[in-house]
Amino acid sequence: MVFERHMRKYYLRYIFLYILGIASLIAVDYAQTFIPEFLGNIVSIIKDETNGLIEYNKALENVTKIAVSLLIVAGVMFLGRMLWRFTLFNASGRIESSLRHDMFLKSEKLSQKYYHENKVGSIMSWFTSDLETIEEYCGFGTVQLVDALFLGILVIVKMIQLDYILALISFIPMILIIVWGFLIEKFMSKKWTERQECFDSLYDYTQETFTGIRVIKAFVKETAQIHAFAKIAKKNKDTNVSFARVSVIFDVLIEIIIAAIMSMILMIGGYAVYSCVTGNPMNIFGHVVNLDAGKLVTFISYFDLLVWPMIAMGATVALRSRAKASLRRVVNFLDAPEDIKNPENPYVLENVKGNISFKNFTFKYPDAQAGNNSLKDVTFEIKAGESIGIVGKIGCGKTTLVNSLLRLYNVGKGEIFIDGHDLMDCDIKSIRNAIAYVPQDNFLFSDKIYNNIAFSDRAIDRVKIENAAKFADVHDNIADFKNGYDTLSGERGVTLSGGQKQRIAIARAYLKDSPIMIMDDSVSAVDVKTEETILQNIHEQRKGKTTIVIASRVSTVSKLDKILVLKDGEVEAFDTPKNLLNISPTYKKMVYLQELEKEVEGGKN
Repeated sequence: MVFERHMRKYYLRYIFLYILGIASLIAVDYAQTFIPEFLGNIVSIIKDETNGLIEYNKALENVTKIAVSLLIVAGVMFLGRMLWRFTLFNASGRIESSLRHDMFLKSEKLSQKYYHENKVGSIMSWFTSDLETIEEYCGFGTVQLVDALFLGILVIVKMIQLDYILALISFIPMILIIVWGFLIEKFMSKKWTERQECFDSLYDYTQETFTGIRVIKAFVKETAQIHAFAKIAKKNKDTNVSFARVSVIFDVLIEIIIAAIMSMILMIGGYAVYSCVTGNPMNIFGHVVNLDAGKLVTFISYFDLLVWPMIAMGATVALRSRAKASLRRVVNFLDAPEDIKNPENPYVLENVKGNISFKNFTFKYPDAQAGNNSLKDVTFEIKAGESIGIVGKIGCGKTTLVNSLLRLYNVGKGEIFIDGHDLMDCDIKSIRNAIAYVPQDNFLFSDKIYNNIAFSDRAIDRVKIENAAKFADVHDNIADFKNGYDTLSGERGVTLSGGQKQRIAIARAYLKDSPIMIMDDSVSAVDVKTEETILQNIHEQRKGKTTIVIASRVSTVSKLDKILVLKDGEVEAFDTPKNLLNISPTYKKMVYLQELEKEVEGGKN
């Protein structure tokens, strides 16, 4: 077992299965040690009967008793093996499942910064191949370890009782195996880590290629991608071959040592039996080796039992080195700092009215250079029930502003308030429950359209689902699909158009019915008529609730209560659309350019 602090709680959780499994495994190991004695006794009985030292009937009776004993031992071994397989492998499978569950919970707590620094492919390999390696060691590794220790010690004691000199000669190479195992463990662990890192790179590249397959085809870059993949795959292959080579060499050396010991036992033991028969027992270092044929068969059978513990010892070293390397990667993930977390005794927002205020809010991304602020001294207030638009050039901080409101990043105390409560003093879950969010990338799950809209509450009735779709003006489009609301959206909504994805995302947010709703450039892919319908529905159906609309087009926000104009991360103006024409150069220019665009389009028509 790998006794790392994260693993202890799982061992304790499934301690009963481990105790029962190890006890049954020890019972099987103990029962096995009777078999060499039975075989030796059978050989002695046959020898005595052949030499006339015992009658045939008596010999047959003794052999029959031994055969019955063998059947009893076989029955005990059968039941014991069934039991330890069920318990130990069950426990290891549960540990893997529990560890994966805890890793998933951890992944939900980590901030966006962590996922910017670590690729999806690497994280997926931790959840798959690394966990499988840990599970293998917790299950089969435990079997190998118990067998190597208990069965090995038990057999060694039996061999010493038969002839300690011959046993000691047999044990010398075993010491070499143990020493060799400890020496090579770190090296094999390093090789396994290199193998897993190469697998991460392969996973990353494959995932990225499949995600961007449409771009690759559009730019006719299939051949270039294949060549790049071939290089990564070759490196992965070479690393795997290198690890396999070390592992095989280790296994082969153990097999050679075992074969050498067996040959030595047969040679020395056979000569010792011959010497006893001829009346001139063999003498080694002053010790008389007194072996007959039956004892030699027993000794060889004991050594045959010892072969598996020796192999298990080597396999345990190899498996432990892999498990330690994999566990190290998993532990690094579990120990990753959680940037976004609740304060002590957080305030839980309830009955939120939707009043939002920013006071001298300044924000810099964690990995940005010093002084490179995305937002600077942002101050404004949204009253409960107002519909607010946010406009400005690309990169001016519009999305950053709403992400800060969602507590996707840490902000300074006393800078953002919801209903008068400091955002940093509030419970994160209650903050996000109070806000319905339509993200800029319009992410949809690979599921039915119905389930995508009902994401906030899968138990909600179909009428409300359809009403939400009508709010987003996408109901008719869904009804035209062959399977209607049961149509699969495909991975990330690949089977839908950009406008359809946007509107389904809007329907999903509307269905949450939160006091605050944020739409981050969520109508950019729809036509003007559809945009007007959605904005009219917002005005009618979200009356009395706070709505924030980020837009690239001025027409999208021109009928809202107020508009916030951002310029280079600072507030240029915050007022009604009518007043902004007089006080905001940026807004005035955007209106002028949009009207000019309409005139040009009208002229073309």
